Amino acid sequence: MHGTRSASRLSALLLSGALAACATPQARPHAEAGVTGASQVTVHRDGDDLLTAGLGLAGLQTPTPPAFARPDAPTPAELRRRAIWSNWRGIADLSPTGGYGTLYGSVARVPGREYAALATVPGARQPHRVLVQVPDAFDQRRRCVVVAPSSGSRGVYGAIAVGGAWALPRGCAVAYTDKGTGTDYFDLDAGRGFALDGSSAATGEQALAFAPQPAAAAGGVAFKHAHSQDNPEADWGRHVQQAARFALQALDAAFPQAAPFTADNTRVIAVGISNGGGAVLRAAELDDALIDAVVAGEPNVYVEGAPGARALYDFASEAALLMPCALLDLPPAALPQPPLRAQVEPLWAARCAALQAQGLVEGATPAAQAASAHAQLRASGWSEAVLASGAASVGFDLWRAILATYASAYGRYAPGEHPCGYRWSAQNADLSPRAATAVERAAWWSDASGIPPGNGVGLIDARLAAPDPTLPGLLCLRALWDGQGPDAQRVRAGIAGTHAGLPRAGLPVLVVHGTDDGLIPPAFTSAPYVAAARAAGRPVRYWQVRNGEHFDAFLALPAYGARYTPMLPHVYAALDRVADVLDGKAALPADATIEARGRGTGAVEAAQFGAAVK
Repeated sequence: MHGTRSASRLSALLLSGALAACATPQARPHAEAGVTGASQVTVHRDGDDLLTAGLGLAGLQTPTPPAFARPDAPTPAELRRRAIWSNWRGIADLSPTGGYGTLYGSVARVPGREYAALATVPGARQPHRVLVQVPDAFDQRRRCVVVAPSSGSRGVYGAIAVGGAWALPRGCAVAYTDKGTGTDYFDLDAGRGFALDGSSAATGEQALAFAPQPAAAAGGVAFKHAHSQDNPEADWGRHVQQAARFALQALDAAFPQAAPFTADNTRVIAVGISNGGGAVLRAAELDDALIDAVVAGEPNVYVEGAPGARALYDFASEAALLMPCALLDLPPAALPQPPLRAQVEPLWAARCAALQAQGLVEGATPAAQAASAHAQLRASGWSEAVLASGAASVGFDLWRAILATYASAYGRYAPGEHPCGYRWSAQNADLSPRAATAVERAAWWSDASGIPPGNGVGLIDARLAAPDPTLPGLLCLRALWDGQGPDAQRVRAGIAGTHAGLPRAGLPVLVVHGTDDGLIPPAFTSAPYVAAARAAGRPVRYWQVRNGEHFDAFLALPAYGARYTPMLPHVYAALDRVADVLDGKAALPADATIEARGRGTGAVEAAQFGAAVK
């Protein structure tokens, strides 16, 4: 019903003995999945694999990335290996005492094939990446696809530690999408972007995963989340849907004797965390019976009008302004100490004074001003635990990076058109913009997180001014939410396009969220979504994880690992439960508050995960 056998097959050439050659091109269109250009297939066996690119746990734990033989021109195989290394380390706690691969999770060597393509949702200017991993041990009797959109703004491998680690060792295929964000940066000075295989290419040389429409005076670096002019978040559900359809087509090609693979004979489970969690909930709205169950971890989801619900842009811009000051009102023992705490506290005090001068907090002393900022955040729904966890986002200046990107995305601005004057570029030591080098540019696709600054790309703030340099830009960003004028209207219209609807009637949905999530507070996101879905009679369940924050990778920092529990074990456990539901072994589990805890000064032990993780 959801796939046409003749239209979905990849060329038989790709299934021949020549398949052992890497990156075999294929030009047959796959319109149902939105794929209109060339696809490619690569084989990963004999020292390589799908889950770790041959690195294994020890290689993933190595703090230095896999080297490029030629740093200015890495091969596609080198880029893939490094992208997998980077995305594992950006999502999972792989520290030696963290327990990954021993107490929970899997880094099994899984040989198989990858099918990659660019797909475009109707009406979009730019494509999104789709990639399907088909293990050699795919269970054709129990056909299973796990669709895993990237978290944050990561590239196409951004959910490998989420969906891949659970699905591939079980014989399921995995479909990934960068959901219109990702690491396909574009060097506006050199006119170079990235091809399907991750290699750097000039405009016109071959099809690029992102080719922006820059303003006349634009220079520096453009990236897909900010500059696609598509507002990709509005289409995250459709990105997930297209990735699932591409997976069915890839399975037709991988196992032609068992085709067709359709939604009627192949189980499809969607799982994601953070923005990926929001994406699978948006896919749950689509009434096409393609997806059989959904697991959403710490989802960025906004249900307009639901009690307590707030858009990411609203609460992030509030946090960016007030939280640096408010944290001074929390006792130091209440905070997981951010890196360089001694250096940032004077900046927090300066923020308090600047806010007072703007009339945004009250008080004549830093202590009184901090108490005023703290009280405002508490009144608008921030819990003490969430504020403490949010210290990480303040310490890493994450709020500002998110807001500059999302303002551009929501307003569909081209490079050089940001309403608050932000742009992105390589930088000199004095922070002035400069052209990127070939070595810097070559590693963006594999190494970047999808939102600069980082990996040689800086955030250029045209409004920097003493005494609190970043405040003028932040005030401009906040005014795009609560101010007037055409730019504010444009950004708010983009946000309106991201509102979540109800999941399809009868679709099993399990939402998992940490109580201490300081980036995507559950009170603004998952809790209102669950309440709205329940009120409409949808079978949605909610697991709240005590001492769960947003970034498992931060648990490698001793202060964070001591205090917080990893979230991935609970996401894997939720996948186990929904698989049991689909197998008819159990009913959808009840709501739960999982009494998990941090590891203290020792190593992770299974008992800290609570009863839900077995």
